[in-house]
Amino acid sequence: MMARDAIGISCIHMEDAGEEIPVPSRLSEIDISKGTFYGEGAGILSLVDVDLAAYRRMLDNKTVRRNVTLPNWLNQEAEKAHVNVSKVLQEALMAKLGVFR
Repeated sequence: MMARDAIGISCIHMEDAGEEIPVPSRLSEIDISKGTFYGEGAGILSLVDVDLAAYRRMLDNKTVRRNVTLPNWLNQEAEKAHVNVSKVLQEALMAKLGVFR
């Protein structure tokens, strides 16, 4: 989990700074004898998967204000039904875009 966090945070920082994200190393090209803890015992390689889009959604949860135009009659119906229009819009956009938190 900590490796995923470190990679996720680093890559998102690089994306935001306009830097190119390095290509992952091939397992066959990694020399475990050059690892940080190699002298302390047997070295191992670990694969770490990171979904940057999902990681960004998890970290970037600030809200932004958007104006939405609705017909008056629809707005009145939503108010009568105590519908949270912002929440409905968020859910509809996530479903439409196929993204989930």
